Amino acid sequence: MRKEIDVTITDEGRDEGKTFHIKEMAATRAEKWAMRALLAVARSGVDLPDDFASMGMQGIAIVGIRAITKMAFEDAEPLLDEMMECVTIKPDSRNALIQRGLIDGDVEEIATLIQLRQEVINLHVGFFTAGGKSKLISTPSPESSSSNTETSPAPSVRFSQRGKPRSGN
Repeated sequence: MRKEIDVTITDEGRDEGKTFHIKEMAATRAEKWAMRALLAVARSGVDLPDDFASMGMQGIAIVGIRAITKMAFEDAEPLLDEMMECVTIKPDSRNALIQRGLIDGDVEEIATLIQLRQEVINLHVGFFTAGGKSKLISTPSPESSSSNTETSPAPSVRFSQRGKPRSGN
């Protein structure tokens, strides 16, 4: 079963109170996404560490995220768009069972997009280990662990733009 989490935005702003649902890509799709990202990074001329192949998914993801800033936008855009295909919105706070794909206007703050992208990455590569910290987010959220599955209720993750995730609900 694929991992899933809910992310509820708590910061003041246009997205405050919105809940987004993130579902892990299928393994074959995630592998193709990672390969395209790796090839785009290589085309951008980024020097990869000598031990790159032995770094594991977490290390590769960290190097990849740092390298994405050097990629041509034409290479990065489809990868960024595909990341957001993992995200749906729960538009009715009274009925958490209702969710739909994102449309223009669902996400109105850049900070929300960044938070959602971070959670997509965390969900796919398991940045959080027991007692470990993400190298992307300063404070880990226990709800972002890789143990969330379709068979258990998806917990909420509440974020502050100050970088401190808070547990909710």
